[in-house]
Amino acid sequence: MSDRDPSPPAQKFVRAAREGAGPADPSLPRPRPRPRAAHPLFELRWRRALREIEGPLHRLYAPAHDVDALLGRMRDLLYAHWRARPQDLRALDLERDVDPEWFLSERMAGYVCYVDRFAGTFRDLPDRIPYLRTLGITYLHLMPCLLPRPGDSDGGYAVMDYTETDPRLGSIDDLEAAARTLRANGISLCIDLVLNHTAREHRWAEAARADDPHYRAFYRLFEDDTLPRRYAETLPDIFPAQAPGSFTWEPTMGRWVWTTFNTFQWDLNWENPEVLLAFLDIIMTLANRGVEVFRLDAVAFLWKRLGTTCQNLPEVHDLLQILVQATRAAAPAVIHKAEAIVGPRDLVAYLGQGRHEGRVCQLAYHNSLMVQAWSSLAARDTRLMTHVLGRHFPEGFRRATWVTYLRCHDDIGWAITDEDAAGIPDLSAPAHRAFLADFYNGSFPGSFARGEDFQPDPVTGDRRTNGTLASLAGLEVALESGETGRIDDAVARILMLHALIAVHGGIPLVFMGDEIGLLNDPSFRSDPHLAADGRWLHRPRMDWVALEEGLSQPDSPAARIAAGLRTILAARAACPSLAGHVPTRVVDLGDRALFSVLRPHEAVPVLGLFNFTEHPALVPAGRLPIGTGPWHDRLWGGTVEAPEGRLDLPPYAARWLAPAG
Repeated sequence: MSDRDPSPPAQKFVRAAREGAGPADPSLPRPRPRPRAAHPLFELRWRRALREIEGPLHRLYAPAHDVDALLGRMRDLLYAHWRARPQDLRALDLERDVDPEWFLSERMAGYVCYVDRFAGTFRDLPDRIPYLRTLGITYLHLMPCLLPRPGDSDGGYAVMDYTETDPRLGSIDDLEAAARTLRANGISLCIDLVLNHTAREHRWAEAARADDPHYRAFYRLFEDDTLPRRYAETLPDIFPAQAPGSFTWEPTMGRWVWTTFNTFQWDLNWENPEVLLAFLDIIMTLANRGVEVFRLDAVAFLWKRLGTTCQNLPEVHDLLQILVQATRAAAPAVIHKAEAIVGPRDLVAYLGQGRHEGRVCQLAYHNSLMVQAWSSLAARDTRLMTHVLGRHFPEGFRRATWVTYLRCHDDIGWAITDEDAAGIPDLSAPAHRAFLADFYNGSFPGSFARGEDFQPDPVTGDRRTNGTLASLAGLEVALESGETGRIDDAVARILMLHALIAVHGGIPLVFMGDEIGLLNDPSFRSDPHLAADGRWLHRPRMDWVALEEGLSQPDSPAARIAAGLRTILAARAACPSLAGHVPTRVVDLGDRALFSVLRPHEAVPVLGLFNFTEHPALVPAGRLPIGTGPWHDRLWGGTVEAPEGRLDLPPYAARWLAPAG
């Protein structure tokens, strides 16, 4: 047995209740225990949360567990954290209780970075706030910064301790101080919270290996490979090249461990409500340190069922509803973002459908928008994009919205399904996926891109793609050629794509370096700690000296991209029609070169219009759903007219049109 209790502080406070009454008999009425008196404000919020928590708890855990006892323990845990919550955060809670849709504002814009590659340490981070403010950033996502396992940690996603930070970045107190300074400057802090698994070295896993039955039940362990082999029949490989399979033999326990991603990442058993309580404790501990947004990593994988892919099961959404609504009881200022990189059919549910509408995550990544934008750019054909985005996605959500992005720290997986491809004549999904992989690794004839294949799957033949936005959009190849026209096209593609994610409903995210056109960084291959993971190709360090030199030359690509992006985000912030509560409606203009999205604000409707080709396009004004002109361009300014009833759209152009006058 372990000689120390590996529970976080508030979990220790309530752990004694674990040995209480056994499972309730569902056939008998059972009076709910009278809770200890709490502060009236907390009680109001708890009663609100209770209405949203009880149903999912019963669906997940009754009758095997006493749900009333779980609710009592959850309330005590949340109240302990509420009492410890700093006064300035309580004030923020009150403000956001009054305005729960604060994150839907058109002024929201995000930036994503690695602390060390962007600033150095947590203490250095405030020095970069002026830079973020010049971009118009109100939301900062720090890539994994909690304590990782030594050595390979999957880029920080193998967490060894959720309540401590990576000492190379600073202490948890340093993170709290940085969060406070960011908050004072109008910037909300987002960090990653890995829910599906812990590192093999996490204290829970250590206790499990030490034969603690309580913590063994935190993981999915098997005495022999009978069940793992049956599960494996329907499980896809996530990392087929570097970590094939989903189960690992652990000789210290004589057990098989479920390891979806890597052998050192142990999947948690969310069928055990102790895991749920432990993560509520962690969320509140970090929320009291100033975290305002939790990026919930790998949420699609939380629940497992034999005979399925063990992704996107209904129970996942019950778990998310409990986590979100319970957090709201003690920290209403906090919101949650689902990292569910799944197909279009499954993606919408992470923002709430049916009984979960308005009750689960407030944010989710619009993976499909990203994939379809790159697909349209390579094919010079937006039909698939118009078909998929117009068919699968609702025009809006209740108290929820997308985060829109063009790339992230991960690879791009070409999620083009057979069903979606069937909607476009003569389009084969496997052939199109192969085309996109070839185009973006630069091997397709005439490609402007320079990326690299990632995790080729020998069974399906599919390949994913690595590369920075600028390199994938053609800037690297263009700079090598020295041809002004090719450089101009690459810059235009980069700005057009950013204008797309800024006008589409959601919070646009800018990945560090994309605002100045940073190129692929192959230097990772000389670092033995990084060389095995090709995704470090598109995680370059911010070169502040080069940035200043580039920005000092107004005609340089860096200066043009930076100026263009500042204009895009400023135009968004000045346009209430782009707030998250305004619907997003895909408009089919009948031209494969064009993509269009309407934001039908009652006072000032705005139409985003995009040319995905290197050729000029003529748009019949009669096809536009906002009149036949003239229009005001809310993006670049000025009046746009349609002489002879046709609007001229230059190559790779973006326009945000609103009726003039």
